[in-house]
Amino acid sequence: MLTLLVVDGANVVGSVPDGWWRDRRGAAERLRDRLVPCASGGVAGYPGPLEVVLVLEGRARGVEPVPGVGVDEAAGSGDDRIVELAAEAGAAGRRCVVVTADRELRRRVAEHGAETVGPRAVRP
Repeated sequence: MLTLLVVDGANVVGSVPDGWWRDRRGAAERLRDRLVPCASGGVAGYPGPLEVVLVLEGRARGVEPVPGVGVDEAAGSGDDRIVELAAEAGAAGRRCVVVTADRELRRRVAEHGAETVGPRAVRP
């Protein structure tokens, strides 16, 4: 079973002040495209292949998945959806890694056995 890599889209996009706030969907699409190599090559400490899921919320919605990167549009809070995905993975005995710098989210997913890495793991 592949390790599940769940990416907190809002947090990772927001980690670099590159004007993302002017075009949230465009910023999410650029992040999605940067995640493609992670599916086969992995990220630091987590070799590929990985199942990569980018979680989006708010004005970043509407981004289509691409081969190697799934997109999950949170109906409400992106953080709540990420916790749900971590809980589902934990219940199935599946390794889950969440990419976020959000301390509270890190604490919440750890309760379900998920590991965490910071945004630099997927963003130069």
